[in-house]
Amino acid sequence: MASDPITAFPVTRLHKPTLFFERAEFDAILNTYGRGQMAGAWRDYAIGPEADVVVFCFFRRASEQPLYRLEKRPALQARQGQWALYGMGGQVLKRGHELRPVLDVLERKLLKVVKGG
Repeated sequence: MASDPITAFPVTRLHKPTLFFERAEFDAILNTYGRGQMAGAWRDYAIGPEADVVVFCFFRRASEQPLYRLEKRPALQARQGQWALYGMGGQVLKRGHELRPVLDVLERKLLKVVKGG
């Protein structure tokens, strides 16, 4: 008895497309991460895409909590902006509509690391 291919594998839920960084955004984030890595401030990163947010975390060591957490939430674009940078304790360091000003906070911190080190 042959089974109907449509009913043999019923789709129980439709998958919503996962949000991710655009190429130019990802390049800017990785350039900042690379400068931090060369300065010795960061040694690892993690990327976590979900349905409504995508996260890039900067780590000093992989076994620790992230030093910084960069989030992209397009649903907040009309409000405070889709980009948010959080510090280690969860405090908001910067929010914005554009990525570059949010990443500039990390760039300033890297200048202090290189200058002081």
